[in-house]
Amino acid sequence: MLLRLLPAAVLFLTALLAVVRAPTHLLWEVAVGVTEWGHAFALICFAAALPLWSNAWSGRLSAGLCAMAGILTLTPVIRGLQLSRDLPVVIDKTFAITGTRRDSPLSIVRLFRGFSPPPVNSRLLTYAAADGSNLSLDFYPGASSAASPLIVVIHGGSWNSGDNKDFIPMDQFLAGHGFAVADVLYRLAPRSPFPAPSIDTRTAIDFLRKRAHELNIDTDRIVLLGRSAGGQIALHVAYTSNDPSIRGVISFYGPADLYWGWDHPGNPRVIDTRLVLTNYLGGGPSEFPANYAAASPLQLATSSSPPTLLLYGERDELVSPYHGVVLSRRLTELGVPNLNVRLPWATHGFDYILRGPGGQISAWTVESFLHAIFTNARPESSQRGSQ
Repeated sequence: MLLRLLPAAVLFLTALLAVVRAPTHLLWEVAVGVTEWGHAFALICFAAALPLWSNAWSGRLSAGLCAMAGILTLTPVIRGLQLSRDLPVVIDKTFAITGTRRDSPLSIVRLFRGFSPPPVNSRLLTYAAADGSNLSLDFYPGASSAASPLIVVIHGGSWNSGDNKDFIPMDQFLAGHGFAVADVLYRLAPRSPFPAPSIDTRTAIDFLRKRAHELNIDTDRIVLLGRSAGGQIALHVAYTSNDPSIRGVISFYGPADLYWGWDHPGNPRVIDTRLVLTNYLGGGPSEFPANYAAASPLQLATSSSPPTLLLYGERDELVSPYHGVVLSRRLTELGVPNLNVRLPWATHGFDYILRGPGGQISAWTVESFLHAIFTNARPESSQRGSQ
């Protein structure tokens, strides 16, 4: 009896991570796999249900648990298809794109087949030296004979960890679609707190600008893309640089209101929010109010801020989707074109698996945003879409 019930119970409890918040950091990592590989997990569950079925109550219960697990893990795909239905129209209206793309943001076939972008080899470039060590970036040339627009990618990791090799498939995807990509390493807290990462990002842009001809990049057309802590850095640099060559900014689940983040910390078993902010900004907002004001994109946005794309998971355990809501609202008040895409099934890091529902939708949305930014004039008025 236990031999039947135990594996079925494990499958069911794991599948619950597709619909409920993970209670620990380890289970959050499992949740990324469950939500983005749920379609494959569902096949395992349904296949397991058949041999477990028997006339005995334990067999029927075990099969039922497996079947329910399969249904739960299919919900991300189902909700992703619902989101994909309206997303093309919303992004076209928001960023004044002429002509809707024919491909869907989410393909069932691609869930299993994956992406096949042209192979793009990166170059390791040292762009500066600081605090006794060299700072480098991985450069992916755009698959184009003409000078390519530049995407500067800034990794996450709570400002104190992370690596620029965490999301190589997305870098290769963008390079394969004609964009040059520079994935930047920056100094980390607490040894190098705010604003060191933003300074390093600007230094990397200056380095790339000086080598534009050699690298075949168009440094008059730059978009910043950051994830998590890197999202905050990307927004901070975009909103404070007063650089017209920065045509847009993309933030994946980045914190935008650091005051609010301190007052509403995450589950400490998943992330110690206040320790992270203390390492980055020196302490709490009552001790270092100037740092919180200077680092919060919500406080820095102006009417001249570049068009902004925000992507958040509704059940993110590390960075609340509230950050995207309030920043999008503020940008709309200022007349800045922006779109806040909210994935209802997704957790933090939903774009890690490129073929998954979160990965496909985010890749499609990012590519559409980039084409809109680089081919169209900036819209005169803002229209905000929230999906």
